[in-house]
Amino acid sequence: MTYLHNIGTYFLMIVEMFRKPTKWSVMRNLILKDIDDLIIGSLGIVAFLSFFVGGVVTIQTALNIDNPLIPKYLVGFATRQSIVLEFAPTFMSIIMAGKVGSFITSSIGSMRVTEQIDALEVMGINSLNYLVFPKLMAMLLYPFVISIAMFLGIIGGLVACVYGGFSTLTDYITGIQEGFISFHIIYAFIKTFVFAFILATIPSFHGFYMRGGALEVGKASTTSFVWTSVVIIVVNYFLTDMLLS
Repeated sequence: MTYLHNIGTYFLMIVEMFRKPTKWSVMRNLILKDIDDLIIGSLGIVAFLSFFVGGVVTIQTALNIDNPLIPKYLVGFATRQSIVLEFAPTFMSIIMAGKVGSFITSSIGSMRVTEQIDALEVMGINSLNYLVFPKLMAMLLYPFVISIAMFLGIIGGLVACVYGGFSTLTDYITGIQEGFISFHIIYAFIKTFVFAFILATIPSFHGFYMRGGALEVGKASTTSFVWTSVVIIVVNYFLTDMLLS
């Protein structure tokens, strides 16, 4: 019953988030601040991880293709498929659940603990719209982050492939171009938009409805990371089944 109650409260939160909107002059500044915190502040870790994971994927693929009958361009092909279809949209979102999700939960949870949310409601402000809606709007730029992850992952694979002596630059680029299906990019960005919604709302739910003190803020951040990751994995399965089957 507790899980059903939480699910019902979660959907109620989403509905309430769009009611009684905050003045645009105030909302604009909130959205810009959240873009800086959630999107721009994540570019560094995303770039670092994507580049080196792309290199690792390429090296592991090349080491497993030891048959001389297998063309070397398959290294680039496998790297592109792995990064575009799964690593960039899905596993990067799980990593972001730790960074962005924990930040959202702890920031809103701290406001709950210090009674700032109660103060907003006393002043007649829709606290859900004031706190959660800007984060949802900021996360609409999340596909931009994932596009950078895709690009740098493939570049990292290229660097590892060429300088590691696993393949030539020409073979790698040929592999990237081989059998390219444009719908795979659309599929990746559909998943990205869905994951952006999950990353903005589930951590906000755990932060907004938490109770207790500073210790509970930490527990709520951990819980939000776990549930956000679980939901992303489950939703990823169903989206893949619907879009690629």
